[in-house]
Amino acid sequence: MSHVLDNPALASLTGPHAHFAEWHGRVVRYPVDVTPWLALPDQPDAGDWADLAALAGPGAEVPLLGFSGAVPAGWEVTFHIEGVQLVDDGLEAAPEPEAVRLGPADVPQMLDLVERTRPGPFLPRTIEMGTYLGIRRDGALIAMAGERLHPPGWTEISAVCTDPAFRGEGLATRLIRAVAHGIRERGETPFLHTGAGNTNAIRLYESLGFRLRRTTTFGAARIPEHLADEQAVTVA
Repeated sequence: MSHVLDNPALASLTGPHAHFAEWHGRVVRYPVDVTPWLALPDQPDAGDWADLAALAGPGAEVPLLGFSGAVPAGWEVTFHIEGVQLVDDGLEAAPEPEAVRLGPADVPQMLDLVERTRPGPFLPRTIEMGTYLGIRRDGALIAMAGERLHPPGWTEISAVCTDPAFRGEGLATRLIRAVAHGIRERGETPFLHTGAGNTNAIRLYESLGFRLRRTTTFGAARIPEHLADEQAVTVA
């Protein structure tokens, strides 16, 4: 691994998020109710794929976030899109007076907001990964953003979303800057991921001071019900 952000889930689960790590051989994942992210070695071999199958179980669909390469023959690729990874390159971070820190009691409203806005995976225990900030109006959660992966020296900003009825007020921008402020206060650097086709979000992030670091992929594959020792095939 040449840089911790090249395999951010592995760096996170062997670093600040090691307390979440569920290992099987060299394969490691977060608990399935925390986040879908898992990590293979940089160059997985047949034994690593067997360990992933043992960890997830026959017939399970496993996320391959950030992984592009080969999966064993017989594994069905169920999802694949191009993505981008952006890093802080002059972001103007600042506290947000209207933002409140969200806690476990807020999870039902957070899940409801995610369901309506689809910013990416957010699960019942995702809030345990870091600080999440929200903005409320008349008691209703209308916007949020927070922290997800935590490679050493870095923290990912994630779950940036705004209720459609309140878009255009700059709430996402204010929350991104506020979350970034907390990350910077710890002496760390913000980064984030999004789909390569999400041009509006990319334009926003770049206008705030993020720059493209690398392209990546977001995929998933289904483990066969009956595993066989077969040749690998490429994801894309």
